[in-house]
Amino acid sequence: MLKTLVKMESQVQPKLIIHGGAGSSLKGKDGVEAVRNSLFKVVEEVYPLLLSGATARDAVVRGCQLLEDDPRFNAGTGSVLQSDAQIRMSAALMDGERSRFSGVINVSRVQHPIELALILQNSDDRVLSDYGAAEMLRELQVKSYDPMTDLRLQEWMHERQSNFGKKMPGVVSELYESKLSQSRTIGVVALDSQGRLAAGTSTGGKGLERIGRVSDSAMPAGNYATAHAAVSCTGIGEDIIDECLAARIVVRVTDGLSLQDAMQRSFAEAQQHNRDLGAISIDATGAIAWGKTSQVLLAAYHNGQQIGDTLEWTEDLLTGCI
Repeated sequence: MLKTLVKMESQVQPKLIIHGGAGSSLKGKDGVEAVRNSLFKVVEEVYPLLLSGATARDAVVRGCQLLEDDPRFNAGTGSVLQSDAQIRMSAALMDGERSRFSGVINVSRVQHPIELALILQNSDDRVLSDYGAAEMLRELQVKSYDPMTDLRLQEWMHERQSNFGKKMPGVVSELYESKLSQSRTIGVVALDSQGRLAAGTSTGGKGLERIGRVSDSAMPAGNYATAHAAVSCTGIGEDIIDECLAARIVVRVTDGLSLQDAMQRSFAEAQQHNRDLGAISIDATGAIAWGKTSQVLLAAYHNGQQIGDTLEWTEDLLTGCI
């Protein structure tokens, strides 16, 4: 009886936060509601898994799978095209309990890049590039999958006509009801009932990039977790890499800063450097925090009591915490 009581007391309230990118403003109420519905559906499916005893890592993977399947976001199905009209995706998973990072870089013809990152968690070689990931897909006999959508193809063709003048594509607003500009990377951060943390991030890249360009999403700069905190980033990958944002935030929490202070200091520095980025995070106490230097951060969370989001979050604030 005593052992049962001790076990019950040791459990914590699970927490969850997800994102679908950061970038320019959501144009119109329809855009806000459409993205909110997409994000809330994921939270509503994943949070009950945490309540039923799923590990943070498994919840993160499931959340990433759902976001990768939503063509509204730039990951999995609906990923942007690179300059040669090919889709190359990257994803990473970090198990905070084991401080173990795994990921794939520029993988093609797969529905869920995050699943490859999960498989690599128990491998001696935990980060694979395009050729290695393709070979692993063949070994696993994973069915080939084309993640391209008509919208993304039309987007690429439109940019081709203007000789790829943009640094990166946005969703073609006239063709898409959300009217969302520069929707990018997806990410999930979770704290489970045993106090374990995990973070996962998946992306189609920034679009129209040089062949071979590597995203921050497959690096600790963009996705990092330990027993103290977990962070997933989004935005301009090169800016995230320059700040080493995810790892920087986690290290600051590990060194004694509160999650809110670690986020505020890191985003103040990023703003001083004119970075364009965002991040979501949870620490071991269950605090949930987010930050952005971009106009919007497409994030939703479950704080143990209710679902909320950051879609209409005041633009002059760098960070928020609950």
